[in-house]
Amino acid sequence: MNPQVLMFAIGIGVVVILVIAFAVAARRSKTAQLRDHFGSEYDRAVQKTGSRTAAEDALVARAQEAKAFDIRALTPAERDRSVADWKRIETQFVERPATAVIEADELIASVMRMRGYPMADFEKYAEMLSVKHPRVVERYRAGHTIIDSHARGAASTEDLRQAMLHYRALFEDLVGTTTDVVRPVTTVREVTREEERPR
Repeated sequence: MNPQVLMFAIGIGVVVILVIAFAVAARRSKTAQLRDHFGSEYDRAVQKTGSRTAAEDALVARAQEAKAFDIRALTPAERDRSVADWKRIETQFVERPATAVIEADELIASVMRMRGYPMADFEKYAEMLSVKHPRVVERYRAGHTIIDSHARGAASTEDLRQAMLHYRALFEDLVGTTTDVVRPVTTVREVTREEERPR
């Protein structure tokens, strides 16, 4: 065999091996990033689709779709009103736990709408929520499952209490701390050197 042809074939083989190695490394990196970002939602997507590739494609598409929405922080008035509503709901849990859990679910949906999440059914809310709040979306799903169980007469008071705890964690994440709230900037008049001089 001609040495030049042999060297060319070896060169092609090395390039093919490098391309495959690069593709495998890129795939592993993408998987690690998605798994790290979405957490348990990644595993749920794999289970739902039955394929890691299909699940990853769905999660990437979900993230792209979420970018189209103008998700914003709450204004101070919206935050204060939501916090007051949450406190009212929590205080009525002792007397009417089922009503409190249903109202907590409705308040979560209301806060999501205020922040710019699309009007949708529960599953769509959960998917969009998973993009920016991946660590608490499982709590949203768990709380909603308990509401469904209650509707079928299968949820105990303890189950309802657990639902409230799930919703509280989600509510706190959605409403956030003061850094997540749009605060008006107060203007301060600059003091001139003339005014600084003692009189």
